Amino acid sequence: MSDLDNYIQKRSNKNPNLITLLNKEYENIKFGYLIKELRENQNMTQVQLAEKLHTTKSAISRLENHTENIRLVTLERIAEVFNKRLHISIQ
Repeated sequence: MSDLDNYIQKRSNKNPNLITLLNKEYENIKFGYLIKELRENQNMTQVQLAEKLHTTKSAISRLENHTENIRLVTLERIAEVFNKRLHISIQ
């Protein structure tokens, strides 16, 4: 078990909601990573993506670095820019 795993285990004993919170944050990080990966694969800058989405570079940076409460319409617009289809699942 890694030091991180040990730390998480200790903390989750004190706070039973910790694992749920960590998993939720991990999902947020994945959205940001996916957006950045799509943008970079198209050799697009944050400024260029911002222009296509009619927003600012700082808004794109926030999406890529800490996507909290990202709106569905924003995800749809991002998918459209990259000619992708948005698929949402509730499990």
